Amino acid sequence: MDVSFLVVIVIATALAFDFTNGFHDTANAMATSIATGALRPRVAVVLSGVLNLVGAFLSTEVAKTISNGIVDDDKLAGHGVNGTAIIFAGLIGAVLWNLVTWLLGLPSSSSHALFGGLIGAVWVVIGTAGIHFDMVFSKIILPAVLSPVICGVIAGLATYAAYTLTRRAGADTSKQYFRHGQTISASLVSLAHGTGDAQKTMGVITLVLVINGHQTAGTDPQFWVILAAGTAIGLGTALGGWRIIRTMGTRLTEIESPQGFAAESASTAVLLASSHLGFALSTTQVVSGGILGSGVGRRLAEVRWNVAGRMALGWLFTLPVAAVVGALAGELASRGNGGTALVAALAVAAVALIVYRSRRDPVNPGNVNDSADARPDREPELAGAGR
Repeated sequence: MDVSFLVVIVIATALAFDFTNGFHDTANAMATSIATGALRPRVAVVLSGVLNLVGAFLSTEVAKTISNGIVDDDKLAGHGVNGTAIIFAGLIGAVLWNLVTWLLGLPSSSSHALFGGLIGAVWVVIGTAGIHFDMVFSKIILPAVLSPVICGVIAGLATYAAYTLTRRAGADTSKQYFRHGQTISASLVSLAHGTGDAQKTMGVITLVLVINGHQTAGTDPQFWVILAAGTAIGLGTALGGWRIIRTMGTRLTEIESPQGFAAESASTAVLLASSHLGFALSTTQVVSGGILGSGVGRRLAEVRWNVAGRMALGWLFTLPVAAVVGALAGELASRGNGGTALVAALAVAAVALIVYRSRRDPVNPGNVNDSADARPDREPELAGAGR
């Protein structure tokens, strides 16, 4: 397999991951707005997709963290190591985990799936010397633990303040105003999502270009890379990840428009601040923390902690499971062109199986707000979560 051809394949796979990131994470921006009726489902996902593309051009700090921080690009470009094939293997681990969790309707971190896949593939081929563990801890693990808590606290306080300050106004009137406000706050989350998550794909593509001598290490992503990554995540978002939208919008907690506005505003603040600082946060974890916080902040709101617990388990397993898949794919890919081709064939078969399975239990704009109890075809793993 010609190396230049492999570079094209890896870039295409990175954009495919970006696409799955988009429809996997649509719920982050629009689940609460769809659940409260602030935006129609189709309008919400298209608006979110457009703003994802715009957001991709706002910052490249996270992209530089990926391309020049987590793994050692010198080791990937070293003699006797096909770094491009290793990155391909890591992407396969991320894509497959994204699709499995989407099938289950489980909000998980596309970002951590990507990091896990890359770490696993690099580790099994190069060893621990190929990974900057200090950067992994400071830029990924620590922010992953703190960000949902911080966002949840902010959203909880904002929700409490929103209901307290509008207590004298009629409930219907205040909800109507907050519903209009959600159009703005949800749009800002979409913008922040594009700013943060599109950069991860930019960073991977830039890393591929660097180790193949097409770009200097430490430089910003090229314009075409930014445009391609922004377009891919925007198209994926516009497709709409209805399964996960249902989980975050109707199963995690009861959502009213003041809560949705508070959760979205808190999420935007945390995400934009982290992107500016180069922290590769999980949008899913931040927004989920905001939604939980809004449930706690509203008196008498029901927070479904069993669903939150399943989500937390998903977060816990995302990075290590993706790392294991990435490691297995990396071991095969490191054996030469035949191994890389086998990884690609197995991945295509797995994707086809997941898509086939999803068609047996469709979720779409027409039933996305249905409760779990009202549906005979409840998703696996989350069945009964609304009880």
